[in-house]
Amino acid sequence: MHNTIHLVLQGKGGIGKSFISSLLAQYFTNNESVKFLGFDTDQENTTFAQYQGLGVEHIPVMDGSRQINAKKFDILIEKLLLSDGVSVVDNGANTFSPLISYILENDVITLLNENGKKVYIHTIVGGGDTMSDTANGFHSLATCLNAPIVLWLNEFFGDMKTADGKPFCETKVYQMHKSKLAGFVTLHRRNSSTFGDDIKRMATRRLTIAEVMENPEFTIMEKQRIGTFSRKVFSQLDMIDW
Repeated sequence: MHNTIHLVLQGKGGIGKSFISSLLAQYFTNNESVKFLGFDTDQENTTFAQYQGLGVEHIPVMDGSRQINAKKFDILIEKLLLSDGVSVVDNGANTFSPLISYILENDVITLLNENGKKVYIHTIVGGGDTMSDTANGFHSLATCLNAPIVLWLNEFFGDMKTADGKPFCETKVYQMHKSKLAGFVTLHRRNSSTFGDDIKRMATRRLTIAEVMENPEFTIMEKQRIGTFSRKVFSQLDMIDW
């Protein structure tokens, strides 16, 4: 895991990027030998930076006129180059296209690789009505960026099937890019009144799993369900050869 950089990217908002960034951060910080750095470039919703327990730095990339200032990305890249641990970057939907353009124009992934950093792209494909837009985002990233992709399948929004009932793994876009995948993580849909409500409460309050376990406002069974959820996610991350 040392000297790895994890970019969480998806052009569609509200699909779970910041929550996934927080899960990645907690997964990596569970390894006490790894130095962790977190960065949030989302200009509108600095959700990742609001997790006080993770020590995430917010790097605004818009100027006073609300225009993207590409040079602000320089600050982020320099910090990534100078770090010697594992970094997670949560990028907002509003800066998705500008960041992709910046990475391509400046050959950023090659620069990072040449300086001993291994870059992973984490992107989310959602189920139900979100599949079309998020699959397009996955296609854009897999086409443009030369880095291994970790694909997160988010069943919270519905079944991982197209409108005509085809499983996502059988779609043309998946088949086209499956060779670029480093691994998968599925956020399984669970009972919304138990698991769903507990996870939403944790995420809304920007609490880490460890903080939930120490919080008397969560019951024993709520903690049990959140612990079960986190173990399922982390065991899937364990399967990836970092």
